Order: sequence, then structure tokens, then C-alpha cells
Amino acid sequence: MKARRPGWIYDGSTIPDDAGHGQRTVEFIQALRHPKSPLPDKAFQLPFFWERIIRRIYGPCDKHGNRKVKTAFILLPRGARKTTIAAAMALNHTFGNARIHGGQALAAASSEDQATIAYDEAAGIVEETPWLKPHAKPLSSIFHLTHPRSRSTFRAISSDGGGQLGKTPNFVIADELIAWPKRDLWAALRTGLVKVPGSLLIVITQAGSGSENLAAQMLDYARKVDAGDIEDEGFLPVLFETLPGANWKDEKLWHFVNPGLAEGFPDLAGLRQLAKEAEALPAQRREFQQYNLNQWQEYSHAPFIEMEVYDRGRAPIDLATLEGRPCWIGVDMAMRHDLCAIVAAFRDGNGYVVLAWFFTPEENILAKSERDKVDYLGWAEAGFIIPTPGPVINHKVVAEHLRTLAKTYNVQEMDFDANRARDIMHELADDRLPVFKFDQSWRMLVPAIDTLTEVLLEGRMQHGGNPVLRWNFENIVMTPPNRNGNRVFDKGRSRDRIDGADACLMAISRAAMGDLAGTFYDRPMAADPKWHSFGGGS
Repeated sequence: MKARRPGWIYDGSTIPDDAGHGQRTVEFIQALRHPKSPLPDKAFQLPFFWERIIRRIYGPCDKHGNRKVKTAFILLPRGARKTTIAAAMALNHTFGNARIHGGQALAAASSEDQATIAYDEAAGIVEETPWLKPHAKPLSSIFHLTHPRSRSTFRAISSDGGGQLGKTPNFVIADELIAWPKRDLWAALRTGLVKVPGSLLIVITQAGSGSENLAAQMLDYARKVDAGDIEDEGFLPVLFETLPGANWKDEKLWHFVNPGLAEGFPDLAGLRQLAKEAEALPAQRREFQQYNLNQWQEYSHAPFIEMEVYDRGRAPIDLATLEGRPCWIGVDMAMRHDLCAIVAAFRDGNGYVVLAWFFTPEENILAKSERDKVDYLGWAEAGFIIPTPGPVINHKVVAEHLRTLAKTYNVQEMDFDANRARDIMHELADDRLPVFKFDQSWRMLVPAIDTLTEVLLEGRMQHGGNPVLRWNFENIVMTPPNRNGNRVFDKGRSRDRIDGADACLMAISRAAMGDLAGTFYDRPMAADPKWHSFGGGS
């Protein structure tokens, strides 16, 4: 079955708990009451799989009795009672055996609305629990609960709010990390947690989409720890997920990745209805796979290429072997404050090797990271993005980079999407470089997309795993088919940047044409003055 879940939850193994922290945490939660519980006296329902997870987080300790787990990453589908259990654990750190004097327990959500839900869940449990209610002082206006005697507090906060940098929590629940719009709160909480000995971070989220975002990066690390590729006993991965290619209609799969189904939640009849609708509605199928079967998705709802197909070309590239070789360059200048892309394509037998360079303004690079939910700064530090001075992309830096490429490689063509590129095209043409305008009409784009699709599907493009280029490809949305069944990149509907994919499209299609010539397109600007005014072939 193409799915994974933690074997230790179901194998009957003993979870170490020499100091008794796991047992006391379970007892605290089981002693709570919940306003929606169907059990007598509204006793708190602690499902079997959640009890095992809690024991695994709190039980194992070092020889000094200190909890080994510092971070837990829990990936569960919708309807797994994540919010309820998160509230119960937060209350244990505020009123229970995990409480410390003056401690601060936080439930961090993506928005104020979600923070309200987290607070209301905790406050509702307190209100319903007779032995706990007298010891809690609620301040609902600021989503705040206090244990006056120890001055420990619980608070629900949102990642879209300000003023969080002063937080020094000892316990944090990060709820639905896939929806966090910015990294500010995450950075503040992570740096705040290390100030306190014995602190604990628990991320509880469902599957998201894309690969260049905070939740995906955490999931990637969790998978590596789970697989044993990384040794980190302080990090606990708890992964219930469906893998690509699984039969989403198989109810055995549903039960495998929805541990609550064994105890009656979510509603099986409801899942069957969603699956029935998903058979006829592709968009709902994707949502069913993501939210109900916990299958991580790529960005696009109408993808150009599945990313597992794209990733076949991630093998490292030997740059030394490319020097002096013929190449075809595609350039997408984009908007001056966004992302400019240069992609060079080299023939490699019947395949292609592509190199990509990206440029963005140095100013406000952190703001762009928050807007696009990707790590521009980290990419820049790793050399995948070249920051240019000032608030807009400096075209002189881009032009100089293209001149350097012309000296390093045997450049056959520099093909531009002429939109926003006229000045730099004229400048490079005056240097007698082989500058061309790549017509953005369907007449040119459709065969170019067909070529690129064929190359990718056949595994004939080696890109070296450049993360910015990959992000651009997974952002692509295709237009609906026209009356001839043709589709092109839909720049208006594509999520975030696709500039690198555009540049790659131009480079690969022209490299595939090679030495063929004979159309108006194959006449360089420098050879025909008409091209300087962008006439006679547009």
C-alpha cells in the first residue's frame, strides 16, 4: 500500500516511561471533561492512537529524567481531533504536571479566527471540568488563561498578528502549519523556545501543497528522520500520509491513514460521499486526496507536469563538462520588483542539461519571502538567487551576467520574452550578441510546450534539482484547452512565480530546433533593424 503511518502506534511495543511523565500526562487529559463528549459526565475521549502519541512524546527520558523529545511533527488528515488534543496538551502545561512556575504555553494558529477556535476549545474544556475551573482565570478578550498560583499562562496567538518577538514560551503547539502566511512568528517562537530548558514544540498539521514552504520543509526533515537518513532523537516524526500513485478509492487506504476511523471519526459515510463526488470532479478529487487522505500536493490545480516526473532530472550537474559547449538561453525579465530568470539549455545526446540563474532586488527580500511563502534569503545565501542592489531588479547586473555566459559557453541564441525586456535586448544586440525575440503567441508557445512536455515525460532534462526552478515549475497552471485541444501556461492563474519555467520553455524549444532555420524567427535583432522596433515578425 502506498501510504505510511507509525508502526510503533500499533505494534503493542512498550514505550519507555521511567520518570512517569507519559503516564501522568495521559491521566491529566483523561481527567478532563469536554462539552461535546458523548461519554457519561462528558468525560474526555482520548483515542488510542493519540494516547500512544502522547506517551511517545512525554515518556522517553535521558538518565537525568529529562524528556528526550524536543520537537514533534504530527501529520494527520482532517477530522483527527487535532485541535481538541492540542488544547488538552496545552492545558497540561498550564495547569497539570507539565506546568512550571511562570511558564508560558502557546497555541499558535495561522489567523486570529483559528486562534479563536484554539482558545475556545481550551476554555470550553476548563468550563466543563469542575476540578479545574476554580483554578483558571480566563481573559477571553486576549485569548488568555492563567493559573494564578503558579502564574503559568496559556494563550492562543496568530501568525498574522504582530508583537510576538518578546515571547519566551516553554510549550508551543503550532496548529496547521500549512496555512501560516509568514515565517515571523515561527522564527520568534523557535528562538524563544531555546531560552527555556525542557521546552517542547509540537507541530500538528494536515497535508499541504508545494515544496518550498515552511510546512513542506519541516515535513521533508520529518521524513528523513523517519527513514533513518537523519539521526535526531529529539525530533519525533508522526506521519500518517498517502503517497503518490496510491488508489485513492480504496477504503483500506482510508482506514490506514485516518487512524480515527477505527473509533468512529471522521464519518465514514461522509467520506464515501466525498469520494463519489470526486470521481466526477477532478478539483474535488485533489481536495479529497489532500485533506481526507493526507496526500501532499503540488501547487497547481491544473498542473503542467507532475513533480515526481520533473524530479527525475535532479541528478547533480558537472559544470566543468559544459564549458565551451553550444547552448541556447531563455530570458524572462518579469516585473522589475519580482524575479528575473535566465535558463541555459545544453544538448546532451538526445536529452538536455539546463542551468538556471535568478535575480531579485536586494531590498525587501524578506518581505518577498513572506509574500510568496518561500525562502528567498536562504536561496540567495545558497547561490540560487542573485540579489541586485536597490528596490528593483538592476538590468545592468542581468546584462553583465549574460555577457559572462557568452564568454563561458558557446551561446547560439539569447531568446527573450520581449515584455519588459526591450532596453536590455537593444543593449546586448548592440554588443553583437545573438539576441532574439521569442514570440509569445499560441503559434510559438504550443509547439514549444509540446517539446518541453515530451522532454520531461521521457526523463530527458537534467536540471540538478535547482529549488527555485522547481518551485517555478510546480506553480504552473495551464489554460483550459482551446477548440484544437491546445493549452499554454496561464500566467494570470498560476500561483506565484513561473519565470524560470518560461525561460526554460524558450531555451529547451530553441535547443531542440538546433541548426534548423528559415523562418522569420531565426533572424537576430542585430542583423535586421526592423527587430530593434519589434516589428516585422511580431
